[in-house]
Amino acid sequence: MKVQDKMSWRPQYRSSKFRNVYGKVANREHCYDGVPITRNVHDNHFCAVNPRFLAIVTESAGGGAFLVIPLEQTGRIEPHYPKVCGHQGNVLDIKWNPFVDNIIASCSEDTSVRIWEIPEGGLKRNLTEAVLELYGHSRRVGLIEWHPTANNILFSAGYDYKILIWNLDIGDPVKMIDCHSDVILCMSFNTDGSLIATTCKDKKLRVVEPRSGRVLQEASCKNHKVNRVVFLGDMKRILTTGVSRWNTRQIALWDQEDLSMPVIEEEIDGLSGLLFPFYDVDTHMLYLAGKGDGNIRYYEISTEKPYFYYLMEFRSPAPQKGLGIMPKQGLDVSACEVFRFYKLVTLKGVIEPISMIVPRRAETYQEDIYPMTPGKEPALSADEWLTGINRDPVLMSLKEGYRKSSKAVFKAPVKQKRAVVVNGIDLLENVPPRTENELLRMFFRQQDEIRRLKDELAQKDIKLRQLELELKNLRNNPKNN
Repeated sequence: MKVQDKMSWRPQYRSSKFRNVYGKVANREHCYDGVPITRNVHDNHFCAVNPRFLAIVTESAGGGAFLVIPLEQTGRIEPHYPKVCGHQGNVLDIKWNPFVDNIIASCSEDTSVRIWEIPEGGLKRNLTEAVLELYGHSRRVGLIEWHPTANNILFSAGYDYKILIWNLDIGDPVKMIDCHSDVILCMSFNTDGSLIATTCKDKKLRVVEPRSGRVLQEASCKNHKVNRVVFLGDMKRILTTGVSRWNTRQIALWDQEDLSMPVIEEEIDGLSGLLFPFYDVDTHMLYLAGKGDGNIRYYEISTEKPYFYYLMEFRSPAPQKGLGIMPKQGLDVSACEVFRFYKLVTLKGVIEPISMIVPRRAETYQEDIYPMTPGKEPALSADEWLTGINRDPVLMSLKEGYRKSSKAVFKAPVKQKRAVVVNGIDLLENVPPRTENELLRMFFRQQDEIRRLKDELAQKDIKLRQLELELKNLRNNPKNN
């Protein structure tokens, strides 16, 4: 391992506006208390947040559910608070539409992906009907990601080792990525969404062109078992978290056009929990949060050696199960807040907001720490992206109108029951019943068929007995024959 690999955990003293960034936990009255956070051990965040709502996967009898809480509704959550509860299996991932604040996607062990529309002001009663139910995976669905620039394009990764690309304008999968030999652990888009990086249980890192499904780069490193991956904006670099051959937690930096070996590997510590990476394109800051511990380390990323500049570490005795990330439009720019986590503390049933703040006294808008950032407008339609067009995100200033609503809308298509064929394969051929109603209809149809067969069998049994009696009479009275 290179010398700088071992040394970069020490502070790199250089001129940086983010050198003194610190983490600040919200006061107790600004936390969310009494939340029955799921105890599922799936390695996801179980949390999604946007400027209007906080969504948390929860426990529910008879199926999967999640809570959606208006962001300003802090404090104690009532035990019977309404839930989104239409899945027949545990919910494994939830993600807000980046362009429409009240549209959220969920995926589940029941093999489905569902799209939900949250009413203005939040839920007043349980929401059981999704605006779209998407079926195509033959096993449970563990990951979902919205396309960063194209409207109504959603990616889902299942335990059938496939990634399906959904065009929600028509409600069907339109592409399938079938290059993985095991469960997909993580997906990350580059800036314009023309490439996707994946990590997989087969220990390989891949860079894939999603519309063709073609694998552009593939790597497997003996010294670094990959787990999570994130594109580093326009740097043409990819960062992965994982473990070394000695089971120490690591991060590795890769050239996205040459994955033959990492540019640099960096050991973090000897703890066992998964390392979640979060990258802020605007500040070039990388946050590393350990699952099962309370630490969040943060670095500045550079295109030049030593690449990682250690800044600080936020510490907390309460272990985190997952972390939601507030989009830039929801940050408090008046407080010089550059990042905000929503930390899930399972044992306490608490969601804690943690603000990363640049310490400045100036009361005016700090333009140098808030460059133009991806906004709420999609850069292109689903059809445009599917035909091969790429566009960078539509940028906006956080100084002017960062509370403005988006012009993007979501309109659920009217779906007809039909075969779903992608790459010549009917994806619905081996899919379980789609909804509870369909399951009940199938059950009753089978009950009717069983009843019909029983009646038919009983009639044949009666007929058989009559024939046996006639035969017996003939044998007993041969003269009558």
